[in-house]
Amino acid sequence: MPSDPTHPSNAVHDLQVQRLADAAVEMHLLSDEGTRPAPDAYRLAFADPEFLLRRETRGIRFQLELLKPDIGMTEAGIVNTIVVFGSARFREPTQAEAQWRAAQASGDPAAIRRAETLRRNARYYDEARRFAQLVAAYSQSCPVQDQLYIVTGGGPGIMEAANRGAHDCGAPSVGLNILLPHEQEPNPYISPQLRFKFHYFALRKMHFMMRAKALVAFPGGFGTLDELFEVLTLVQTRKSRPVPVFLYGSSYWKRLIDFEFMVEEGVISPEDLDLFTYVDSPEDAWDGIRAFYNLPAACPAPPHGDVEGHAGPV
Repeated sequence: MPSDPTHPSNAVHDLQVQRLADAAVEMHLLSDEGTRPAPDAYRLAFADPEFLLRRETRGIRFQLELLKPDIGMTEAGIVNTIVVFGSARFREPTQAEAQWRAAQASGDPAAIRRAETLRRNARYYDEARRFAQLVAAYSQSCPVQDQLYIVTGGGPGIMEAANRGAHDCGAPSVGLNILLPHEQEPNPYISPQLRFKFHYFALRKMHFMMRAKALVAFPGGFGTLDELFEVLTLVQTRKSRPVPVFLYGSSYWKRLIDFEFMVEEGVISPEDLDLFTYVDSPEDAWDGIRAFYNLPAACPAPPHGDVEGHAGPV
């Protein structure tokens, strides 16, 4: 590596070291003493945090982030999932209303504008929660291998709402959190045994798709767009099996992305518009999933004694 500290390769290396330092701090806080252990050449390699966090062992960490959630979900009988994406910044209507009232009292025009937007978008929280309730209620009467489980990024906003909807029905749900510079805490509605934390976005996105039967993308920002286009690209290029993709909130998505313009410019094909569907209600999204898989209005009750699921990703 060049010795010049201003060389771009050194800057990239410093950033990588900084990110790994976040993971190292977390690992050390889990120790009994909460202190960083001294390097020890004689320590078993797989029990040596200093060794596991080296740049050279990145491939091993990739494999571990693939295996841990996969094994955990398999052991919990999670076979088929519905993935819900959306903004972490949206709030429950009562919280949004309280923030709006506080902004009004402050008299700050900028704060009032932000609070009004938050209050307007709070309906998406309730609708994501309602959608998850529909999925969970349907699955409760299904044989284990046919049940559908809600999966989110595990954070606040739309993610919290979807996990909460499953929780309302007493159904398990999954949260795939990511370690960020400003820590994203798991929302309280994820099933404790199905809360997973990732360092690598790539492995996290892989787990979103491994068991997915459908994707519902609520309005969101860069993270939501990243996840949405990852899925669309995988399906378009046939790297993934076809799954229904629903863009929830047609007015938001049509204003944000002009897909018709992309067709006109020849950067996507007309048939690529069939990769997704606009929906504007929880019922429309759920009915779209049922229609895609030809699911009955109510799942047939499992035979007496049916308690075992099918392990492994779809």
